[in-house]
Amino acid sequence: MPQGDGSKHLTLEGFRPAPALQTGNAMPAPPRRRGSVREDPGRAPRRTSRPGNGRGRTLGARLSAWFGILGPGLITGAADDDPSGIATYSIAGASLGTRLLWSAGLTWPLMAVVQMTCARVGMVTGEGLGTALKKKLSRPALAVAAAALFLANTINIAADLAGMADAASLLVGLPRFLFVVLFAGAITWATVRLRYAQISRGLKWLAVALFAYVAVALRVVSGWGPVLRDAVLPSLPRGSEAWSTLVAILGTTISPYLFFWQASLEVEEEKTAGHTRVEERRGTTRRDLARRWLDVGVGTFFSNFVMFFVIVTTAFTLHRHGITHPTSSLEIARALEPLAGRFAELLYAVGLIGVGLLAIPTLSGSAAYAFAETFGWRQGLDRRFRGARAFYLVVIGSTVLGVAADLAKISAVSAMYWSAVINGLLAPVLLAGIYAVATDRKIMRNAPISTVLRVVLAATCALMVVAAVGMFVF
Repeated sequence: MPQGDGSKHLTLEGFRPAPALQTGNAMPAPPRRRGSVREDPGRAPRRTSRPGNGRGRTLGARLSAWFGILGPGLITGAADDDPSGIATYSIAGASLGTRLLWSAGLTWPLMAVVQMTCARVGMVTGEGLGTALKKKLSRPALAVAAAALFLANTINIAADLAGMADAASLLVGLPRFLFVVLFAGAITWATVRLRYAQISRGLKWLAVALFAYVAVALRVVSGWGPVLRDAVLPSLPRGSEAWSTLVAILGTTISPYLFFWQASLEVEEEKTAGHTRVEERRGTTRRDLARRWLDVGVGTFFSNFVMFFVIVTTAFTLHRHGITHPTSSLEIARALEPLAGRFAELLYAVGLIGVGLLAIPTLSGSAAYAFAETFGWRQGLDRRFRGARAFYLVVIGSTVLGVAADLAKISAVSAMYWSAVINGLLAPVLLAGIYAVATDRKIMRNAPISTVLRVVLAATCALMVVAAVGMFVF
């Protein structure tokens, strides 16, 4: 983008035109604000790929441009459908059929608003969510929240490794504990050794694994009329089981680890573009906000789209044949073979491995970001181990403890339940803190979220409070 093009910048003074290019013997302009091409030597320009009008471009080039926009939002949305999440949706379909299918439509806009708010915090402040929350919460309170997040994520990692190992064992026939160690070691090595740009590209492509669940649903569904009816006509849950399942869906979809991960990825994107100092990352542009809205919208839609088809799959297979209380992903996958064929079983299992490879770095990484931002450690996936020891030790420790819990044969169902309990209690507190940060004009550099987003974010916080209470009442 040439300088002096009139692009708008969100700064402390609000939106203002970008400065004109200086010429002649004038002093060179300082490094330009976020959203412009950097002129100073040694700094990488910000990515500028965008859809454009598509004239004179091949279909492949247009698709590549659109895919180039997708990044933190797509990765975060897809990571929400981790193996324990897939198990939760599968159990919902097996136990209740399609009666809670409408929840997929409800959680999409709520999840999108929450994740976009977190993204906006990272984009405007140039720092992670934990750093922003320190301006509203005391360090001890934030440390407790980070510890709770670490515990919940570690339990979730254990459940995810169990699901991945079960799936791999089903496909290959080797003992599952070998796959627990193999997957944990490979994921940890990649997270520590690879840099953010490499990790980001890999995670984006792993999101494709989620289409396995769409393929399974299209194979097993025999009539879409009742499905569409339950998708658009909400019905209140009846009984404690239905209420608990709804609470589990909400807790799985709007999860605290996604809040930290989304904001931190915005910072990583800027570091990859060469903006290594906080001052260089502060502020954003209208165009970048619009691009991130598209990214987050696609990612969160994809997440809930997959939830929809997982519920449909188990509703038309397990539920219809009286298998209403499966206890693990392995049991669900095995039950699919006689009901929907070997192909459906294989797709379900392959999908579990793919989403696990995507989700576990998100779980361990978000906990590391939360601790690093709380205590002021050097952090980031752009750093090597020696430059961020404490950060990476949290990543390693969370995964190792997850392996230990799995090898100790802790029930995956119990692990998912206690993870949901912790997340259910933590989410309302963090959402209240995010609301306070995102509406603060000083922290947000005179660019707080709009009134509409405030209403939706407050409603989401209230809903999560009700869900947290419902977890113990129903």
